[in-house]
Amino acid sequence: MKYVILSLFLFNSLWANSLDIIELYRTQGISAVEQEIAKQLKTKRYWDYNLANKDVTNGYYESIQYVMICQKDMKDIKLYDTKNKKQLFDSSVFIGKANGDKKVEGDLKTPLGAYNITKRITKIDQFYGPLALTTNYPNLYDKSQGKTGHGIWIHGLPFKEERDDYTEGCIALDNDKITTLDKKINIKNSVLVISENKLEEVSKNDLSIVLSSVFKWRDAWKYNDLNTYLSFYDQDFQKANGQRIEEFKKFKKKIFNRQEHKSIRFYNINVIPYPNDLNKKLFKVIMDEEYKTKRYKFVGKKLLYLEVKNNHISILAES
Repeated sequence: MKYVILSLFLFNSLWANSLDIIELYRTQGISAVEQEIAKQLKTKRYWDYNLANKDVTNGYYESIQYVMICQKDMKDIKLYDTKNKKQLFDSSVFIGKANGDKKVEGDLKTPLGAYNITKRITKIDQFYGPLALTTNYPNLYDKSQGKTGHGIWIHGLPFKEERDDYTEGCIALDNDKITTLDKKINIKNSVLVISENKLEEVSKNDLSIVLSSVFKWRDAWKYNDLNTYLSFYDQDFQKANGQRIEEFKKFKKKIFNRQEHKSIRFYNINVIPYPNDLNKKLFKVIMDEEYKTKRYKFVGKKLLYLEVKNNHISILAES
Protein backbone atom coordinates (compact mmCIF):
# COMPACT_ATOMS: atom_id res chain seq x y z
CA MET A 1 0.00 0.00 0.00
CA LYS A 2 2.78 2.46 0.94
CA TYR A 3 4.46 2.09 -2.45
CA VAL A 4 1.20 2.54 -4.33
CA ILE A 5 0.38 5.74 -2.46
CA LEU A 6 3.85 7.13 -3.16
CA SER A 7 3.38 6.28 -6.81
CA LEU A 8 0.25 8.42 -6.94
CA PHE A 9 2.35 11.54 -6.63
CA LEU A 10 4.70 10.41 -9.38
CA PHE A 11 1.96 9.61 -11.85
CA ASN A 12 0.19 12.89 -11.16
CA SER A 13 3.09 14.45 -13.06
CA LEU A 14 2.52 12.16 -16.05
CA TRP A 15 -1.23 12.10 -16.38
CA ALA A 16 -3.04 14.83 -18.30
CA ASN A 17 -5.52 15.13 -15.44
CA SER A 18 -3.77 14.87 -12.09
CA LEU A 19 -6.96 13.64 -10.45
CA ASP A 20 -7.47 10.70 -12.81
CA ILE A 21 -5.45 8.20 -10.79
CA ILE A 22 -7.15 9.22 -7.55
CA GLU A 23 -10.52 8.79 -9.24
CA LEU A 24 -9.39 5.38 -10.50
CA TYR A 25 -8.56 4.37 -6.91
CA ARG A 26 -11.89 5.74 -5.62
CA THR A 27 -14.02 3.95 -8.19
CA GLN A 28 -12.10 0.75 -8.88
CA GLY A 29 -9.69 0.27 -5.98
CA ILE A 30 -6.01 -0.44 -5.52
CA SER A 31 -5.96 -3.31 -8.01
CA ALA A 32 -6.90 -0.96 -10.84
CA VAL A 33 -4.24 1.53 -9.76
CA GLU A 34 -1.59 -1.21 -9.72
CA GLN A 35 -2.63 -2.25 -13.22
CA GLU A 36 -2.29 1.33 -14.43
CA ILE A 37 1.14 1.67 -12.86
CA ALA A 38 2.24 -1.60 -14.52
CA LYS A 39 0.96 -0.22 -17.81
CA GLN A 40 2.93 3.01 -17.39
CA LEU A 41 6.15 1.10 -16.67
CA LYS A 42 5.93 -0.32 -20.19
CA THR A 43 5.89 3.11 -21.79
CA LYS A 44 8.99 4.89 -23.03
CA ARG A 45 7.33 8.15 -21.98
CA TYR A 46 7.47 7.14 -18.32
CA TRP A 47 11.16 6.25 -18.49
CA ASP A 48 12.00 9.43 -20.43
CA TYR A 49 10.40 11.33 -17.55
CA ASN A 50 12.14 9.19 -14.91
CA LEU A 51 15.60 9.64 -16.46
CA ALA A 52 15.28 13.31 -17.41
CA ASN A 53 17.24 14.66 -14.44
CA LYS A 54 19.41 11.62 -13.71
CA ASP A 55 23.11 11.29 -14.44
CA VAL A 56 23.29 8.10 -16.50
CA THR A 57 26.62 8.83 -18.19
CA ASN A 58 27.99 5.40 -17.26
CA GLY A 59 24.68 3.49 -17.14
CA TYR A 60 21.57 3.15 -15.00
CA TYR A 61 22.14 1.83 -11.48
CA GLU A 62 19.61 1.13 -8.74
CA SER A 63 21.74 -1.17 -6.58
CA ILE A 64 25.29 -1.31 -7.98
CA GLN A 65 27.26 1.46 -6.31
CA TYR A 66 30.82 1.14 -7.64
CA VAL A 67 31.59 1.24 -11.36
CA MET A 68 35.20 0.71 -12.46
CA ILE A 69 35.91 1.79 -16.02
CA CYS A 70 39.14 0.66 -17.67
CA GLN A 71 39.94 2.46 -20.91
CA LYS A 72 42.47 0.33 -22.74
CA ASP A 73 43.84 2.89 -25.19
CA MET A 74 44.64 5.26 -22.31
CA LYS A 75 45.83 2.44 -20.01
CA ASP A 76 43.72 3.94 -17.27
CA ILE A 77 41.15 2.82 -14.69
CA LYS A 78 38.64 5.09 -12.94
CA LEU A 79 36.23 4.34 -10.11
CA TYR A 80 32.83 6.01 -9.85
CA ASP A 81 30.33 6.05 -6.98
CA THR A 82 26.86 5.89 -8.56
CA LYS A 83 25.07 6.78 -5.33
CA ASN A 84 27.02 9.94 -4.52
CA LYS A 85 27.84 10.80 -8.14
CA LYS A 86 31.57 11.08 -7.54
CA GLN A 87 34.77 9.90 -9.14
CA LEU A 88 36.65 8.18 -6.31
CA PHE A 89 39.82 6.93 -7.95
CA ASP A 90 42.02 7.20 -11.04
CA SER A 91 45.17 5.24 -11.89
CA SER A 92 47.33 4.21 -14.80
CA VAL A 93 47.36 0.46 -15.48
CA PHE A 94 49.16 -2.27 -17.40
CA ILE A 95 46.96 -4.29 -19.76
CA GLY A 96 47.36 -7.18 -22.18
CA LYS A 97 50.26 -7.10 -24.62
CA ALA A 98 48.03 -7.52 -27.70
CA ASN A 99 45.35 -5.06 -28.83
CA GLY A 100 41.68 -5.85 -29.37
CA ASP A 101 39.05 -7.95 -27.61
CA LYS A 102 40.02 -11.26 -26.03
CA LYS A 103 38.83 -14.21 -28.11
CA VAL A 104 40.83 -17.26 -27.05
CA GLU A 105 43.06 -18.36 -24.21
CA GLY A 106 46.63 -17.23 -24.63
CA ASP A 107 45.97 -14.38 -27.09
CA LEU A 108 47.43 -11.87 -24.57
CA LYS A 109 44.40 -9.58 -24.88
CA THR A 110 42.35 -7.86 -22.17
CA PRO A 111 38.65 -8.51 -22.83
CA LEU A 112 35.99 -5.92 -23.64
CA GLY A 113 32.71 -5.98 -21.74
CA ALA A 114 31.16 -5.71 -18.28
CA TYR A 115 32.28 -8.08 -15.53
CA ASN A 116 31.46 -8.94 -11.95
CA ILE A 117 34.17 -8.89 -9.30
CA THR A 118 33.88 -12.40 -7.92
CA LYS A 119 36.51 -12.62 -5.20
CA ARG A 120 39.23 -10.76 -3.31
CA ILE A 121 42.36 -12.86 -2.80
CA THR A 122 45.52 -12.09 -0.82
CA LYS A 123 47.20 -15.50 -0.63
CA ILE A 124 48.80 -15.31 -4.06
CA ASP A 125 52.22 -15.47 -5.66
CA GLN A 126 54.34 -12.36 -4.96
CA PHE A 127 54.27 -11.69 -8.73
CA TYR A 128 50.69 -10.34 -8.34
CA GLY A 129 51.50 -7.92 -5.53
CA PRO A 130 49.49 -7.62 -2.29
CA LEU A 131 46.10 -8.71 -3.62
CA ALA A 132 43.95 -9.48 -6.63
CA LEU A 133 40.32 -8.94 -7.53
CA THR A 134 39.06 -11.75 -9.75
CA THR A 135 36.48 -11.29 -12.51
CA ASN A 136 33.92 -13.60 -14.09
CA TYR A 137 35.52 -13.64 -17.53
CA PRO A 138 34.37 -15.50 -19.56
CA ASN A 139 30.83 -14.48 -18.67
CA LEU A 140 27.66 -15.92 -20.16
CA TYR A 141 27.75 -13.64 -23.19
CA ASP A 142 31.44 -14.40 -23.81
CA LYS A 143 30.69 -18.11 -23.73
CA SER A 144 27.80 -17.67 -26.17
CA GLN A 145 30.33 -16.03 -28.52
CA GLY A 146 32.71 -18.97 -28.20
CA LYS A 147 35.35 -17.02 -26.27
CA THR A 148 37.81 -18.95 -24.11
CA GLY A 149 40.37 -18.21 -21.43
CA HIS A 150 40.28 -17.60 -17.69
CA GLY A 151 41.97 -15.80 -14.81
CA ILE A 152 41.36 -12.18 -15.81
CA TRP A 153 42.18 -10.26 -12.63
CA ILE A 154 42.84 -6.78 -11.36
CA HIS A 155 46.08 -7.17 -9.42
CA GLY A 156 49.27 -5.52 -8.19
CA LEU A 157 52.91 -5.75 -9.28
CA PRO A 158 55.74 -8.09 -8.20
CA PHE A 159 57.46 -7.46 -4.87
CA LYS A 160 60.75 -9.12 -5.78
CA GLU A 161 61.37 -8.79 -9.49
CA GLU A 162 61.10 -6.52 -12.49
CA ARG A 163 58.27 -7.06 -14.89
CA ASP A 164 57.26 -6.08 -18.42
CA ASP A 165 54.98 -3.09 -18.95
CA TYR A 166 52.13 -5.33 -20.14
CA THR A 167 50.20 -8.37 -18.90
CA GLU A 168 48.83 -11.56 -20.42
CA GLY A 169 45.33 -10.08 -20.30
CA CYS A 170 44.85 -8.89 -16.70
CA ILE A 171 44.70 -5.31 -15.46
CA ALA A 172 47.67 -4.49 -13.22
CA LEU A 173 48.20 -1.46 -10.96
CA ASP A 174 51.02 -0.22 -8.78
CA ASN A 175 50.77 -1.87 -5.36
CA ASP A 176 49.81 1.29 -3.49
CA LYS A 177 47.10 1.90 -6.08
CA ILE A 178 45.55 -1.59 -5.91
CA THR A 179 45.51 -1.27 -2.12
CA THR A 180 43.74 2.10 -2.36
CA LEU A 181 41.23 0.79 -4.89
CA ASP A 182 40.51 -2.22 -2.69
CA LYS A 183 39.69 0.05 0.25
CA LYS A 184 37.25 2.16 -1.76
CA ILE A 185 34.94 -0.57 -3.08
CA ASN A 186 32.61 -3.29 -1.93
CA ILE A 187 33.22 -6.12 -4.40
CA LYS A 188 29.67 -7.44 -3.92
CA ASN A 189 28.33 -4.12 -5.15
CA SER A 190 30.74 -3.38 -8.01
CA VAL A 191 31.08 -3.83 -11.74
CA LEU A 192 34.09 -3.57 -14.06
CA VAL A 193 33.51 -2.11 -17.53
CA ILE A 194 36.40 -2.47 -20.00
CA SER A 195 36.38 -0.40 -23.21
CA GLU A 196 38.87 -0.14 -26.07
CA ASN A 197 38.52 3.63 -26.38
CA LYS A 198 36.73 6.33 -24.40
CA LEU A 199 33.42 4.92 -23.17
CA GLU A 200 30.65 6.79 -24.94
CA GLU A 201 28.10 8.51 -22.74
CA VAL A 202 25.09 6.21 -22.42
CA SER A 203 22.06 7.50 -24.29
CA LYS A 204 18.98 8.21 -22.18
CA ASN A 205 16.91 7.27 -25.21
CA ASP A 206 18.53 3.82 -25.32
CA LEU A 207 18.04 3.37 -21.58
CA SER A 208 14.35 4.28 -21.90
CA ILE A 209 14.01 1.68 -24.65
CA VAL A 210 15.72 -0.96 -22.52
CA LEU A 211 13.75 -0.26 -19.34
CA SER A 212 10.32 0.02 -20.96
CA SER A 213 11.02 -3.10 -23.05
CA VAL A 214 12.04 -5.11 -19.98
CA PHE A 215 8.61 -4.43 -18.48
CA LYS A 216 6.86 -5.27 -21.76
CA TRP A 217 8.82 -8.54 -21.81
CA ARG A 218 7.84 -9.18 -18.18
CA ASP A 219 4.14 -8.67 -18.89
CA ALA A 220 4.21 -10.97 -21.92
CA TRP A 221 5.83 -13.56 -19.64
CA LYS A 222 3.38 -12.94 -16.81
CA TYR A 223 0.26 -13.19 -19.00
CA ASN A 224 1.44 -16.15 -21.13
CA ASP A 225 1.60 -14.16 -24.37
CA LEU A 226 4.05 -16.51 -26.07
CA ASN A 227 4.44 -14.72 -29.42
CA THR A 228 5.12 -11.33 -27.85
CA TYR A 229 7.46 -12.89 -25.29
CA LEU A 230 9.53 -14.71 -27.91
CA SER A 231 9.69 -11.59 -30.10
CA PHE A 232 12.19 -10.16 -27.60
CA TYR A 233 14.72 -12.95 -28.26
CA ASP A 234 17.51 -12.91 -30.84
CA GLN A 235 17.97 -15.76 -33.29
CA ASP A 236 21.45 -16.27 -31.81
CA PHE A 237 20.10 -16.39 -28.23
CA GLN A 238 21.65 -18.74 -25.68
CA LYS A 239 20.32 -19.61 -22.21
CA ALA A 240 22.71 -20.21 -19.32
CA ASN A 241 21.83 -23.93 -19.43
CA GLY A 242 23.00 -24.10 -23.04
CA GLN A 243 19.57 -23.94 -24.73
CA ARG A 244 19.62 -22.26 -28.12
CA ILE A 245 16.64 -20.42 -29.56
CA GLU A 246 14.65 -23.31 -31.11
CA GLU A 247 14.97 -25.53 -28.05
CA PHE A 248 14.12 -22.54 -25.84
CA LYS A 249 10.97 -21.79 -27.89
CA LYS A 250 9.73 -25.37 -27.51
CA PHE A 251 10.37 -25.31 -23.77
CA LYS A 252 8.58 -21.98 -23.28
CA LYS A 253 5.61 -23.07 -25.41
CA LYS A 254 5.14 -26.06 -23.11
CA ILE A 255 5.29 -23.81 -20.02
CA PHE A 256 3.01 -21.11 -21.42
CA ASN A 257 0.41 -23.67 -22.52
CA ARG A 258 -0.25 -24.38 -18.83
CA GLN A 259 -1.78 -20.89 -18.58
CA GLU A 260 -0.57 -20.61 -15.00
CA HIS A 261 -1.16 -17.47 -13.01
CA LYS A 262 2.23 -15.84 -12.42
CA SER A 263 3.52 -13.13 -10.15
CA ILE A 264 6.74 -11.54 -11.46
CA ARG A 265 8.46 -8.63 -9.78
CA PHE A 266 11.68 -6.89 -10.87
CA TYR A 267 13.59 -4.48 -8.64
CA ASN A 268 17.16 -3.24 -8.06
CA ILE A 269 17.53 -2.88 -11.82
CA ASN A 270 20.93 -2.05 -13.30
CA VAL A 271 21.57 -1.38 -17.00
CA ILE A 272 25.30 -1.49 -17.74
CA PRO A 273 26.90 -0.55 -21.08
CA TYR A 274 28.72 -3.47 -22.69
CA PRO A 275 31.68 -2.34 -24.85
CA ASN A 276 32.36 -4.59 -27.83
CA ASP A 277 34.15 -4.70 -31.17
CA LEU A 278 30.98 -5.61 -33.11
CA ASN A 279 29.71 -2.03 -33.45
CA LYS A 280 26.57 -2.97 -31.51
CA LYS A 281 24.68 -1.20 -28.72
CA LEU A 282 24.98 -3.92 -26.11
CA PHE A 283 23.88 -3.79 -22.47
CA LYS A 284 24.11 -6.06 -19.47
CA VAL A 285 20.94 -5.95 -17.34
CA ILE A 286 21.07 -7.39 -13.84
CA MET A 287 18.18 -7.17 -11.39
CA ASP A 288 16.43 -8.93 -8.55
CA GLU A 289 13.49 -11.12 -9.50
CA GLU A 290 10.62 -12.61 -7.53
CA TYR A 291 8.75 -15.23 -9.56
CA LYS A 292 5.82 -17.23 -8.17
CA THR A 293 3.31 -19.75 -9.47
CA LYS A 294 1.32 -22.36 -7.58
CA ARG A 295 4.01 -24.97 -8.23
CA TYR A 296 7.23 -22.94 -8.32
CA LYS A 297 8.94 -20.02 -6.59
CA PHE A 298 12.21 -18.25 -7.42
CA VAL A 299 13.85 -15.31 -5.67
CA GLY A 300 17.25 -14.31 -7.00
CA LYS A 301 19.15 -12.54 -9.77
CA LYS A 302 17.96 -12.22 -13.35
CA LEU A 303 20.69 -11.51 -15.89
CA LEU A 304 20.17 -10.43 -19.50
CA TYR A 305 22.63 -9.50 -22.22
CA LEU A 306 20.79 -7.60 -24.94
CA GLU A 307 21.19 -5.40 -27.98
CA VAL A 308 19.26 -2.22 -28.80
CA LYS A 309 18.49 -2.01 -32.50
CA ASN A 310 15.72 -0.24 -34.41
CA ASN A 311 14.27 1.06 -31.11
CA HIS A 312 13.73 -2.45 -29.77
CA ILE A 313 15.68 -4.87 -27.60
CA SER A 314 16.93 -8.26 -28.68
CA ILE A 315 17.93 -10.63 -25.87
CA LEU A 316 21.18 -12.43 -26.69
CA ALA A 317 21.80 -14.39 -23.48
CA GLU A 318 19.94 -14.96 -20.20
CA SER A 319 20.30 -16.61 -16.83
